[in-house]
Amino acid sequence: MSASSSSKKIQFGTDGWRGIIADDFTFPNVCKVTRAIASYLESAYSKDRPVLVAYDTRFLADQFARTAAQILAEIGWTVKIVDRDCPTPVIAYNAKHLNSAGALMFTASHNPAPYCGIKYIPDYAGPATPEITDTIVANIEGATDTPPSGSNSDKISTFDPKPAYLEFIYTLLDVERIRSAKLKVKYDALYSTSRGYLDTVLQHCGCDLESFHTYRDVLFGGGMPEPKGEQLVELVDAVKKDGADLGLATDGDSDRFGIVDEQGNVLTPNTVLLLLARHLVKNKGKTGAIVRTVATTHLLDNFAAKYGLTLYETAVGFKYIGEKMRETQVLIGGEESGGLSIIGHIPEKDGVLADMLVAEAVAYEGKPLSQLVEEAIAEANGPLYNLRLDLHLDDAHKAAVIDSFTKNPPAEVATVKVKEVGRKDGIKLYLEEGSWVLLRPSGTEPLMRVYIETNSADKQAQIAEYMENIINNLKPAAAVV
Repeated sequence: MSASSSSKKIQFGTDGWRGIIADDFTFPNVCKVTRAIASYLESAYSKDRPVLVAYDTRFLADQFARTAAQILAEIGWTVKIVDRDCPTPVIAYNAKHLNSAGALMFTASHNPAPYCGIKYIPDYAGPATPEITDTIVANIEGATDTPPSGSNSDKISTFDPKPAYLEFIYTLLDVERIRSAKLKVKYDALYSTSRGYLDTVLQHCGCDLESFHTYRDVLFGGGMPEPKGEQLVELVDAVKKDGADLGLATDGDSDRFGIVDEQGNVLTPNTVLLLLARHLVKNKGKTGAIVRTVATTHLLDNFAAKYGLTLYETAVGFKYIGEKMRETQVLIGGEESGGLSIIGHIPEKDGVLADMLVAEAVAYEGKPLSQLVEEAIAEANGPLYNLRLDLHLDDAHKAAVIDSFTKNPPAEVATVKVKEVGRKDGIKLYLEEGSWVLLRPSGTEPLMRVYIETNSADKQAQIAEYMENIINNLKPAAAVV
């Protein structure tokens, strides 16, 4: 092993391995991880299948991808590398479409500019399950970090993953319905991989389109490639100024969506999931189960109950939703962090499709998006109030909190009785009146995330205050200064 390898342990989180470029995300470590993935591939696929390699718009992501391609070719795999940066859902679709041995995607998704990452996407076109990533991580220990020799480079070819993906996406949309609505749309690419994809689909669907930031900037304009309020100020202003029907955005690798209604409100992912569940049932006549993570709104439960649909709750991470999509017929699956997929699509989150489905819903209904949101929430007996606290706790304090809530969960929270305690992911307290609280320690940061959903702003504030007090009082004695 070369001395240049970082001493930091390479760990796969909810969606692959991420690190800071030139700190732990280095060429030697990329060589190690690629060889660890290749060891898994040897056990799962035959070499008559190609391995795909793709990357997002980050600094050096294309070079990291090229290095990985050379290592795979050296080992004897046929490699197809994308001809430009590419959305995660696009390479995932092609992993299945091209009967591949899966794909390596170099991306840090919505993380800040100093980060890069790598994830392995199996041939079923969804996130790798824990069994697969555990095997890859176990392989890292014995993998070498030497650079590729450049041999067998004739086994590497470039390809364009776009045509096959777009052709497929158009089968999931009512293109003529969207065309006839003549929607006025603002699109902020946020310097991401969706440029040349989402804008192409919108133009194909006859939208009056204005686009922003449709070029590669490895610093993301000094912001974050995350389609949330603080990053979407320009998009909101454009929608309001021009009287647009909606504003659309994606994160860095285009697997998460950002939606702005005609009034300039940035919709929460919880709201979008509900809106699209209703659209798929009401306007498109679809059916199937609804799948959400433990941290996602229970308005989806209310909607499922109203229409007699099965609801599944999973741990956090789209890999668990994707797994359920491969097992049963799922109408829509999604998470509060901004990812979703639908029936008929791949079991991977797709921000391009999510954005287009919202445009399609507006086209079907012929009503302002804000009105559709109100109707969907009312139909699911809402509104419910959501809050996430990010409490800065050290590892000892996080462990003490989880230990206490595991062994002695409270009988009530801010005078609301606890009906049930869930342990799918963290600790979830299901309260009376449909409220709930989830405690979930971050695996990568000194944070305890506390999610709260309840039926009034006052009750939300009371529960938040109660949870903060109880967590502060659980600080280990040794940690008290």
